[in-house]
Amino acid sequence: MATTVPADSIPQHDVIRTHRTGYDLLLHPGLNKGTAFTEEERTAFGLHGLLPPHIGTLADQRERRKTALDNEPTAFGKYALMRDLQDNDETLFYSLIAHHVEELLPVVYTPAVGEGCQRFSEIWRKPRGLFISYPNRDRIDEILANPRYNDTRCIVVSDGERILGLGDQGAGGMGIPIGKMALYTALGGVPPQHCLPILLDVGTDNQALLDNPIYVGWQHPRVRGREYDDFIEAFVRAVQRRWPHILLQWEDFAGENALRLLDRYRDRLCTFNDDVQGTAAVTTATLLAAVHATGVPLKDQRIAMFGSGSAGVGIIHLLLATMREQGLSEAEARQRIYAFNRHGLLVEGEPGLRASQLALARIREDITGWTLSGPGPISLLDTVRNAKITALVGTSMQPGAFTEEIVRAMAEHTNRPVILPLSNPTSKAEATPADVMRWTNGRALIGTGSPFPPVEINGRTIRISQTNNSYIFPGLALGTLVACARRVTDGMIMAAAKTLASLSPAASDSTAPLLPPVSDSRKIALAVATAVAKQAIVEGISEIDDPAALENHLREYVWEPVYRPYERLDHSC
Repeated sequence: MATTVPADSIPQHDVIRTHRTGYDLLLHPGLNKGTAFTEEERTAFGLHGLLPPHIGTLADQRERRKTALDNEPTAFGKYALMRDLQDNDETLFYSLIAHHVEELLPVVYTPAVGEGCQRFSEIWRKPRGLFISYPNRDRIDEILANPRYNDTRCIVVSDGERILGLGDQGAGGMGIPIGKMALYTALGGVPPQHCLPILLDVGTDNQALLDNPIYVGWQHPRVRGREYDDFIEAFVRAVQRRWPHILLQWEDFAGENALRLLDRYRDRLCTFNDDVQGTAAVTTATLLAAVHATGVPLKDQRIAMFGSGSAGVGIIHLLLATMREQGLSEAEARQRIYAFNRHGLLVEGEPGLRASQLALARIREDITGWTLSGPGPISLLDTVRNAKITALVGTSMQPGAFTEEIVRAMAEHTNRPVILPLSNPTSKAEATPADVMRWTNGRALIGTGSPFPPVEINGRTIRISQTNNSYIFPGLALGTLVACARRVTDGMIMAAAKTLASLSPAASDSTAPLLPPVSDSRKIALAVATAVAKQAIVEGISEIDDPAALENHLREYVWEPVYRPYERLDHSC
């Protein structure tokens, strides 16, 4: 059935009808099919001579692009090639990822996206998403009003201040919203025309960028304080006016800003912060899978959270909620978790505690009688030895922080220590899986934030699970959109975590990896989406009131990267 749609829309129908012709059609990344345009389409749309005569298929194009990627020796080179492909032919871009998920996820996302952000100004060529700079704060409504964005249903926004473990990347932080939205589509099936990446450019305190003549952002020190808050407020209000039912994901805002903005806006619009809630969900899922393999429930574990920034705080709050579900009181659950900042164990009365960390600090009586290695802040090693830590989670961005002495101390009193060095990119990991396995004689249960190769030990090959938010946020977004949810609730985050944990290979084999293979990402996203949408319905915040209809809604909404036949829509129609 042919359907008449706006020229910039890519509908889920058998035939696409558009006014665009010639160069205009080929330059639109959502409509371009390259050599796959048929003879009839080339005639109808004036493409003869603009394309080489060969008429190919999507499979042909995938093979050609995969060869080019294989011939590129560096991760950054592969990242740049994929970004160019996305800006030229979105269908081919997503089809290529779908057929090579495990290989290409590290290319379009972590860890390669880190260098992509650092070198963003070198490779920026075509507009993708929106840069809303502080000098244009009075033009936000005008910028958002462009009809090109009429189909937008979800936004990922960053201010570029805390990109992975790399710090302030200014406008280069746009690589993160672009990458996240690519995974909305590649893994979650959210139609690409519904996705809008946005970078709020409030300047940068990265002196190298301020001094760089080719830096594409606003070369000005970061705006902070009241001016910053007013700018964010103006942005949110403009977004609400333009798209009253938008899903907005906050991404890579610095520590306290991340928590503060989430708290301020979570009850005003449908929003979540992936660094806080997505990280919490995937970490909780990984820990649930790990403790199932150990045979010791989560409520009986003693967990050290090494890093209490926005990610660490989010993880702790979801773990506390999970422990309460398992029968512990709030006070009992807090006794199971030991939180750290860069100075050491959080203890009441210590200087430098942030507002978000105060409730996580231990009271002095908790550490009375501990044997300490010296004066000053209490170290991770002292805590492991005295508290008999069974699970260790790292979000510190301190490479090598999980030392041999610390890991061996855990292994002395724990048969199967759970160790999750989650900081990324790879260069920021608190430990490498190969080292951890060697120090524990292969007994550790490991999840990492970035991809690592399998480890060979004791005659076994052990696949290392990547405890990556990509297991959560595409499905969380898809479920929220399909349910037409008015909010993203803690219950929906918990549903996502429990669903991922239920898919763990370790659920049936304690020696298996903690998380499913990355190659199953599309199936995982659909399972997470279903659980999230059902939870929204249960909580009464969905426009859908019949859970039985959910499967049809999902099937109708999910976008597949395939070429569809085109028909020319005359302007007179």
